[in-house]
Amino acid sequence: MKHLTLPDGTRLAYADQGQGRPLLCLAGLTRTMADFTYAKPYLTGRIIRMDYRGRGGSSWTGSATYSVPQEAQDALALMDHLGIKRFAVLGTSRGGLIGMLLAHLAPERLLGLCLCDIGPVVERAGLERIAGYIGRNPLARTFADYADVLAKTAVGFAHVAPARWLEEAQKHAKPAADGLQITYDPALRDSFNAALAAPSGDAWPLFDACKGLPMAVIRGANSDLLSPATVAEMAHRHPGLIVAHVPDRAHVPFLDEPESVAALRAFQQALP
Repeated sequence: MKHLTLPDGTRLAYADQGQGRPLLCLAGLTRTMADFTYAKPYLTGRIIRMDYRGRGGSSWTGSATYSVPQEAQDALALMDHLGIKRFAVLGTSRGGLIGMLLAHLAPERLLGLCLCDIGPVVERAGLERIAGYIGRNPLARTFADYADVLAKTAVGFAHVAPARWLEEAQKHAKPAADGLQITYDPALRDSFNAALAAPSGDAWPLFDACKGLPMAVIRGANSDLLSPATVAEMAHRHPGLIVAHVPDRAHVPFLDEPESVAALRAFQQALP
């Protein structure tokens, strides 16, 4: 893990591995660069992953700074620091929103965009489910107990091996004196709730800014955040959109399912 210090003093944690065409991997709302552990064997070229401010190995900078626009600017700062002019994006959930905003803010920088279980319309039911747990430490005291909790509460997921849930528990929590802690600033809850209470904007112009780019969307077939209707409209607006619906998965697929892998490979083959 490396760090970049931004002009405001924020230290951003990132990883930069491989050579060739750059692929920036942007994680979910409460996630870290570990989001892409399962996908990495199927990704080619130069793989750059980052922890947003307030997550993982990056600085905690306060709820007012935990926003998609700020995180998009941080991503561009990282690419500038690495001397990368053009890059593709693989964005999971929040990361996909950042990717679409990058297409709007800096269209000359993007080579393509792959969205994992996210689109221009984010379903309210999924957001309210996230509001129920964001910013709270797991009640489980051990990783094994946390894995059991995840297996029992992950609605929409089926045929997932116990070992995978243990991996998930270890990725998204860390040991503490009194049990387990989340791997991000609890103040992220405040920024999320403020955004949830605000009027929702129209994100279709951000999606439409991707016109002409290779694009893919990987949806959990049981997702409560991305609807089939939204995916259908995305495909209508973007002919050639690579679409995968992953069975037995909700929000979000692990990205090593056969359907996910096929979409990732097709997306990478479509990149210039």
